[in-house]
Amino acid sequence: AEDAICYARYDGFPVTDLHTLIIPKRHVVSYFDLDSSEANAIHEMLIEMKKIMERRDNQVTGFNIGINLGNVAGAGVEEHLHIHVVPRWKGDTNFMPVIGQTKILPEALADIAGKLRAALIK
Repeated sequence: AEDAICYARYDGFPVTDLHTLIIPKRHVVSYFDLDSSEANAIHEMLIEMKKIMERRDNQVTGFNIGINLGNVAGAGVEEHLHIHVVPRWKGDTNFMPVIGQTKILPEALADIAGKLRAALIK
């Protein structure tokens, strides 16, 4: 799929069948570099890809939507923004250990929440 602002294509290294990338045509490194029209176009493309995936496979029961910004976040291609749309099926493997290389949190969620609340007050 393609429009004037972004396009979608199957991922070259998929973690599931139908794993798709949504990519802005303008070169940006971060989601936060998008202007509002680009963010809206990407959002609309995301909705369209979800519908297409559900039409192709009526067993799709969930989705992971992911943006990895920077090497430490798991970005394989750091120099250009892309959004992962990964369809999920009941009983398939968990997405996060495969792509995000997640680990056990080094601190309690309550401590993390306290730090975020303190930062919001500032």
